[in-house]
Amino acid sequence: MTTQDAQHATDKPPVPSRWLAVFSLTMGVFSLVMAEFLPASLLTPMADSLAISEGQAGQAVTVTAVVALLSGLLVTSVTQRLDRRHVLLAFSGLMIAANLLVAYSPDLIWLLAGRVLLGVALGGFWALSAATVMRLVSEHDVPRALSLLFTGVPIATISAAALGSYLGDLVGWRNVFLLATAISVLTLVFQYVTLPRMTPEHPTPLGTLVSVMKRPGMVVGIVAILLVFCGHFAFFTYVRPFLEGVSHMGINALSSTLLAFGVANFVGTLAAGYLLERSLRLTLLLMPLIMGSLGWLLATLGGFSMGTDALMVALWGFAFGAVPVAWSTWITRVVPDEAESGGGLIVASIQLAIALGAAVGGVMFDIGGVLGVCATAGTLLLAATALILVAVRTRPEASADRDALAATCQ
Repeated sequence: MTTQDAQHATDKPPVPSRWLAVFSLTMGVFSLVMAEFLPASLLTPMADSLAISEGQAGQAVTVTAVVALLSGLLVTSVTQRLDRRHVLLAFSGLMIAANLLVAYSPDLIWLLAGRVLLGVALGGFWALSAATVMRLVSEHDVPRALSLLFTGVPIATISAAALGSYLGDLVGWRNVFLLATAISVLTLVFQYVTLPRMTPEHPTPLGTLVSVMKRPGMVVGIVAILLVFCGHFAFFTYVRPFLEGVSHMGINALSSTLLAFGVANFVGTLAAGYLLERSLRLTLLLMPLIMGSLGWLLATLGGFSMGTDALMVALWGFAFGAVPVAWSTWITRVVPDEAESGGGLIVASIQLAIALGAAVGGVMFDIGGVLGVCATAGTLLLAATALILVAVRTRPEASADRDALAATCQ
C-alpha cells in the first residue's frame, strides 16, 4: 500500500460506528425537512388561527427557503475553522428553537422569526451533509450512504404531508410543531452520541464558490435545478388547497392522498438508485417530464374525479422522489474536490427555487386560483426538461480534468 492509499484509508475508514453517524444525519434530514414543509399541510388552520390569508401563511415556506439559501452559501466560509461535529450540533439546536417559536407564535411576525431560524439550520446542514457523509464512510460506500441520507426526505414528506394534516385536525397545528420539537431533541441527542470530531479539511473562502461556478457545465445545471425545484414547490406548497377546493376532499381523503404522495415519494427515492445505475441523464430528464405533464393534466382535468386527482398527485410524488438523489449525484461528479462548496451551491439553488416556487405559487393562487398554480408548475418543469435535453452535461468532471491536463501541458 502506498502512502497516499494509507492516508486515504485513514481519512475514510468504513467502520460500523460511522454508519450510526450517517443514520444520525438521516434523522437530521428527516427532522429539518418535516419542519420545513409542515406549513404546506397545515396551511388552512395556521392561516385561520393567526388571522392571515393562505397566501401569507404560504410565505412561511418562502422565508425559510430564502434564509436557507444564504446559510447554504455562507456556512463553509463562516465556519471554515470549526469542527464539523460542533457546527452540525448547533444547527440541530437551532431547529429546536425554531419549532418552539412557531408552536407558540401569536402572530405572523413570530411565525416568520421561527422560520428564519429554521432556514439558518436547514441551509447550513444541507450544505455540509454530503461532504460529511464522504468523510464518514469509504469512497466505495458513498453512494449507499447518500441514499440512506436521502431516505429522510420522503419519510419526512409522509410525516409532514399526511400525518401533519391528520394530527393537525385532531390536536391542532401548534401541537404538531411541539411534536416536531420533541423529534428534533431526539435527533440532537443521537447526533451528539454518534458524530465523531471532524476538523475542517482545508479553508474554503467565499471566492471558492465563484471558482466552482466556473467549472464546465455548472451554470446550466444550476439553472435546470432552479426550474425543476421551482416548478415542484409552486405546486406542492398549495397542494392542500387544490385537494380541498378542486378535488373536494374531506380530511380523511386529504390525509390519505398526502400519505400516498409520501409513500410514492419514498418508492421513487429507492427507485432512483436503480435508475441512476443505468443512466443519470435519463433520470434527470424523465422526472421533470413526468411532473410537468402531470401539472398540465391537473390544471385541465383536475376535479374530474377524486381518485384520478389522488393518482396524479401520487405519481408526482414518485417522480419527485428521484430528483434530489439524481442532482446530488450530478453535483458530486462536477466538483468532487470541493464537496462542501458544491453542496452549498446546490443547497442555495434549491432553496432559491423553493422560495421562488412558493412565491410564484402564491401570486398565481391569488390571480388564477390553484389551477393556475398547476399550469405554471407544469410549464416550469417542461422548460427544465427541454434545458436538460439540450444543454445539461452529465459528465462535466471529465471535461474539467481534460482542461486541467491541457493547462498543465502548456
